[in-house]
Amino acid sequence: MIYAYIRVSTDRQTGENQKYEILKKTSSERVHVDKWIEETASGARSAKDRELGSLLKRMQSRDVLYVTELSRLGRSLMEIMSILHDCMERDVRVVAIKEGYELGNNISSKVLAFAFGLSAEIERQLISQRTKEALERRKTEGGSLGRPKGSRNELVKLSGKEDNIRELLKNKVSISAIGRILGVNRQTVSDFIGSRNLA
Repeated sequence: MIYAYIRVSTDRQTGENQKYEILKKTSSERVHVDKWIEETASGARSAKDRELGSLLKRMQSRDVLYVTELSRLGRSLMEIMSILHDCMERDVRVVAIKEGYELGNNISSKVLAFAFGLSAEIERQLISQRTKEALERRKTEGGSLGRPKGSRNELVKLSGKEDNIRELLKNKVSISAIGRILGVNRQTVSDFIGSRNLA
């Protein structure tokens, strides 16, 4: 069986972008996803307390699990490693699209999974620490925290997604639908298309 797992953290987020990435990958590999699992849950919650837990229990040897990135499985290094180890022991293949990893029951996959999980955990901690230090410094210097009132950074959200947008436009996907996929409003997409001459 081929499974695809999508997780968003809040009700305000949408899984459409994750679904698009998975469909793009499976289409290029001529693979059909048999079962989609989508849930709204914090990655801080244990896998066994999420739908992911019951999915992992019912997966069998030679099944494949597609995710956009390993962080969709969990937020802590130990949990991600535990899930990957369990999958590898049962000969379940995990495909993490953004990282370009296909993790199976072999030593190179285990080393790769460990290296990725460790670096992702360290990077999260460093980002958190840098953010706290910068906010503390700004506060002690008397600066105001947060984005200046009236400033716009919506277009920046789409930077680097020009190829995705071109492909969606080529496939006759509406500007409103592109906005939903990319998590911005249709006007932002329209402005970005105009500013980058993507149409």
